[in-house]
Amino acid sequence: MAEQDDVLHLIDDTGVAPEASGARKWKIAVIDDDHAVHEGTRFALSDYNLNGQGLEILSAYSAAEGRQLMRAHSDIAAVLLDVIMETDAAGLDLVEYIRNDIRNETVRIILRTGQPGQAPERRVIVQYDINDYKAKTELTADKLFTSLTAALRSYQQLERMVQTRRGLEIIIDAASTLYDFKSMQRLAEGVLTQIGSLLNVDCAGILVLRDGGDVNDEFSVLAGSGCYSRFIGASGAKSLDPDLRSMVEAAFKRRKHEFVDQRTVLYVRTGSGREVVVLLQAERQLSETDRSLVEIFGSRLSIAFDNVILYQQLQQANSQLEDRVAQRTRALMQANRRLSAQWLRLQRANGFKNEILGTVAHDLKNPLGVILGRTEMLTELIAASSPRENITSQIDHIRDATKRLTSMVDHLISDAMADAFDITIRREPVDIAALVGEVADANQPLAVNKQQSITVSAAPNLTATCDADRMREAIDNLISNAIKYSPIGGKISVQVGQEGNKTAIRVVDQGAGLSPEDLGRLFGRFQRLSAKPTAGESSTGLGLSIVKRIIDMHGGEVAANSGGPGQGSTFTITLPVADA
Repeated sequence: MAEQDDVLHLIDDTGVAPEASGARKWKIAVIDDDHAVHEGTRFALSDYNLNGQGLEILSAYSAAEGRQLMRAHSDIAAVLLDVIMETDAAGLDLVEYIRNDIRNETVRIILRTGQPGQAPERRVIVQYDINDYKAKTELTADKLFTSLTAALRSYQQLERMVQTRRGLEIIIDAASTLYDFKSMQRLAEGVLTQIGSLLNVDCAGILVLRDGGDVNDEFSVLAGSGCYSRFIGASGAKSLDPDLRSMVEAAFKRRKHEFVDQRTVLYVRTGSGREVVVLLQAERQLSETDRSLVEIFGSRLSIAFDNVILYQQLQQANSQLEDRVAQRTRALMQANRRLSAQWLRLQRANGFKNEILGTVAHDLKNPLGVILGRTEMLTELIAASSPRENITSQIDHIRDATKRLTSMVDHLISDAMADAFDITIRREPVDIAALVGEVADANQPLAVNKQQSITVSAAPNLTATCDADRMREAIDNLISNAIKYSPIGGKISVQVGQEGNKTAIRVVDQGAGLSPEDLGRLFGRFQRLSAKPTAGESSTGLGLSIVKRIIDMHGGEVAANSGGPGQGSTFTITLPVADA
């Protein structure tokens, strides 16, 4: 290489060198094996400035060093590359490496050679992806300035295209990601993440939502990053710092995007009337490309937020529908249960009807036969002018049969009333000792007829919560049963006392007693027991079932005990004591 070929004709620079600036600089790589070329290039470009940016010149003195340099700095804008270094084609091989191996398509390459004849210009321009091809003898300072400026502008345009393409790819990917979010919180976090990725910078951000378009509506912070993360979940203007609050409120009033220095404010209004403000504080001022991408991204956010709102409304509607279906299902199930219960009750009522008709036909036949027979006898006696005593005797028999018939009918009516579903009882404090005494007195004539005695022992002022009329019926059944099944001249004892928090009523007789089989079915309807009435009295088999039904309705208990046949029986009723 001739020495004069390597000399650069430099412009005269007598000005003062500019001070170092913290602004972004264009990265330029000088790859040449001649140190003088490096020094001359630095000197010629020492005051270079384009779009307010100076140069940062990196040096490599061989193709091998150039490979390392290009791998380490992917943001180099232009390369001033010597063709002939270690080999006659070292520079051209490096071009192949830059374009094909590390796939850097944006860096602009200016080839410089001191021996243009070894690498003809036309062949190089056609075969290699370069921007310019200059002989060192013709590359004066002015031409270097011109070639470098053209290369940097080309790089700037390509970089914008690459950034735009990368940004659009991110926006497309972000759209599919954001549309998958089903909650406002997740969507807001995703928006801040995707904007940071779009701008390729670390930034502090906050996303604020206001439900209505009224300036007086409160807003809430859905997401925050960096120094703004402490505001997540905050509600209302007073929850933010004054400066931050004023910026958010100004964005709601302005209703448009704003780019100021390193701060970016996005305003989004959804189709449902909600408003979103995204405030970002980046490490650098956004370029025009960045701003365009952010605006495109912001225009898509309205759909994402409406999508989440619609999803939440759909979920709420589904939930309400499921609740209504569940309620209707429960109502139908309850109706089915009621119908099943009513069907069972109808079946039981039908069975009860059949039972009672059979019982009536059987049990009422005897007293009706007595009445009919005695009536015929009475007719004959009257026709024969029989003595008065004979006539009176027949009338007494008719009266007794009628009483038994009336008693049976009363029992049947009482059981039917107790079995009705609308029957109710009155709960009131009742002097239970006095009530038992009244029932015992009413049964005294029946006991006297059988030469029996009834004794009542009761503690004074003993009160129970019950229905007096229904309890009188239950006690009367027990005492009349004791009279019916006790022998002539037997003794019947009625005891009333308090046991714990309950009132106990016991009826003890000296009758035929109860077998184990009798005790097992004692309180059922139409039950025929092994013991028989001692004076031929009739029985419907309903008395004890009526007693149990009445006591159950009072929340009490009724029980029977017997030592066995011939040892008498004891019936016990327990009731809750009246409240103070």
